[in-house]
Amino acid sequence: MTAAVEVDAPQVIDGLSAEQYHADRTSISSTGLRALLNPGCPAQFKYDRDNPQPPKREFDLGHAAHKLVLGEGEELEVLDFDNYLTKAAKAARAEAYETGVVPLLRHEYKQVEAMAAAVRQHPDAGPLLAMQGVAEQSIYWTDPATGVRCRVRPDWLAQHPAVTLVVDLKTTTDASPEACSKAIESYSYHQQGALYIDGVQAAGLAPEGARFIFVFVSKKAPHLVTVRELADQDQDIGRARNERALRLYADCERTGEWPDWTGPVPTIPQIGMPTWATLRQAEEFLK
Repeated sequence: MTAAVEVDAPQVIDGLSAEQYHADRTSISSTGLRALLNPGCPAQFKYDRDNPQPPKREFDLGHAAHKLVLGEGEELEVLDFDNYLTKAAKAARAEAYETGVVPLLRHEYKQVEAMAAAVRQHPDAGPLLAMQGVAEQSIYWTDPATGVRCRVRPDWLAQHPAVTLVVDLKTTTDASPEACSKAIESYSYHQQGALYIDGVQAAGLAPEGARFIFVFVSKKAPHLVTVRELADQDQDIGRARNERALRLYADCERTGEWPDWTGPVPTIPQIGMPTWATLRQAEEFLK
């Protein structure tokens, strides 16, 4: 595949489509780095990269929310159906996906409108996304330790004399702070935050430093919003995870070997219950 950008220096590109950005195989994104580490593995990452999957319906609301809040992203098409039970509705949905637009049922579009309104009206999220900035800007740079070309695409990037703000909009079924904290661990969002900060700084977009801000909005009415900055310690952990993933990716590209979770071992490893379960049951039964 032809490189989307030159590979020798940082570049900032406006107007690159999401399709072009995600199709670039000359660089690796935060999603790719996260997929290389547990619970993923290089073998699964390579298969998924070589075999792109069709659009997943569960992502449609998120894509639509980004479009209405940020003004950038895939185009939307509202389908005049209540559900996808009929052949006509299914055909319309398939046609929308084939033409590169996000299909939404009537009630889904109203739901996304309400979510976008909740974000804009929130006392913290609204001003963050109303300040001067740019949406969906593609940033490329080379990791100096491994020579791997990296890329990030911040939802909203706002440069100010004192600090650069990287704002990431996430839709969720539960926007409570506790649920958001669990999501950061489950989806390794701290890796994403660290890579985004490193990317905007490498590209010279944050001379005074950058801060990564989450905006979580619930899909459930009244579409409550939680705004939080990524904790410093978690950012450091995310950066360390990225460094390991980058070394792993560089080795796989160099050797052409993409191992699974185990890799070559001299003997069959043991496996047992999760540590917490082993400790609990040992205490109960191995007295």
